[in-house]
Amino acid sequence: MPRYVAFLRGVSPMNARMPELKHCFEAAGFSEVRTLLSSGNVVFDARSASITALERRAEKAMHAELGHSFGTFVRPAGYLLDLIEADPFAEFDLAPGAKRVVTFLRSPVAPEIALPIERDGASIIKASAAEVFSAYLPDPKKGPVFMTLLERSFGKDITTRTLDTVIKCARA
Repeated sequence: MPRYVAFLRGVSPMNARMPELKHCFEAAGFSEVRTLLSSGNVVFDARSASITALERRAEKAMHAELGHSFGTFVRPAGYLLDLIEADPFAEFDLAPGAKRVVTFLRSPVAPEIALPIERDGASIIKASAAEVFSAYLPDPKKGPVFMTLLERSFGKDITTRTLDTVIKCARA
């Protein structure tokens, strides 16, 4: 059976326990379910289905089991491994210490959005059909500038992970 990764929007240890999320995905009929890093990352096996069908199935199970759901962005693990292998950040001269992040989208980037978009050390540098690639220099005084920049550019129906998290999930 194909392996998938679900990235859930808005999950933290304060609002969802990983064993509960694991149970939701098992209740949805998925197998070999694992949660990773306590931030809404779930890997699972499922019979081949459309990505949208898998997302809706997971959201429906969360709603039934928890009384609410989290926005769910599913990608095949093989697709993520190919994305990592292609190294979407390689062509850019990023500052030392810059965090590389991947934002998962529900719909393609609008053609009128011109990249790069930069602000206060955060740069949205590249987009594909289903993801946006950004880099930022952490600055505790300015907070999560890159998230504000992403939401202004692509709306709130997105979820973002560091490249390191995407790698861990794809290999799980």
